[in-house]
Amino acid sequence: MKKSRSVIKNIRKSAKRRAANRAKKKQLKEAVKKVKKSTTKKSALKAYSEVQALIDKSVQDGIIKKNTAARHKAQLMKHISKLK
Repeated sequence: MKKSRSVIKNIRKSAKRRAANRAKKKQLKEAVKKVKKSTTKKSALKAYSEVQALIDKSVQDGIIKKNTAARHKAQLMKHISKLK
């Protein structure tokens, strides 16, 4: 069956969106890893502020869900509080 023009356009759009969402999610994961690898509390808090902004933006964009974002933030703060 022949695909209509709108179907072809939707395929293109969804491929672009998927690529953008995957890139944002990868950026978020790398930022979280940076916080977890921090050895001092000061550097971890600095990295956390950047991660927090990325997490909130990801929720707005629909990349991750609200409760997932809250869980990530809580786990990171728990990790940071254990640092010296």
